[in-house]
Amino acid sequence: MARPKEFDPEVAVEQAMEVFWRKGYGATTPQDLVDALGIGKGSLYNAFGSKHGLFERALRRYRDTQTAALVEMLEQPGPVKERLGRVLRLLAEMDLADPDRRGCMAVNTAAELARADPEATEHVRRMLDRTEGAFRELIREGQRSGEIDAGRNAAALGSLLMNTVVGTRIVARVAEGPERLDRVISAAIDCL
Repeated sequence: MARPKEFDPEVAVEQAMEVFWRKGYGATTPQDLVDALGIGKGSLYNAFGSKHGLFERALRRYRDTQTAALVEMLEQPGPVKERLGRVLRLLAEMDLADPDRRGCMAVNTAAELARADPEATEHVRRMLDRTEGAFRELIREGQRSGEIDAGRNAAALGSLLMNTVVGTRIVARVAEGPERLDRVISAAIDCL
């Protein structure tokens, strides 16, 4: 009898994340996952329990890696508004350059599963909270440096920027070019 193929669960989660990100949870079949991961269904279920269990791990991986990358970009040196513009434009450029126009896995998950899947909803909520918190801290930094009016509500501006990201990531999935995204990003920065 042949020995079952061994695999690295962390690599499998990364590969599954790509499938779920491209297709969404509902459209991803167990066979899609088996094909992408190069393992048998038995190994998939033994390692992750279910398609949903693997999805949760993939969504958590996405949340952790993407949020950490965003925070790292926002913490680069330079004027706050310049950093913010650079980060927002980079996100838009990445979305427009993606041939599959996947957008943001967390935003896609919110659109597909919000309220129907409490675990997925919580993962998305945590990502949005961390993103909003990073923007709020950037606003406060700009207020301390005098670049942003200290009388403005940092929490409200952080929420505005988080919603700007969510909106531009959705629009980028269908945009024919960067013009609309550039207008939204410029307007958001001008609001500060």
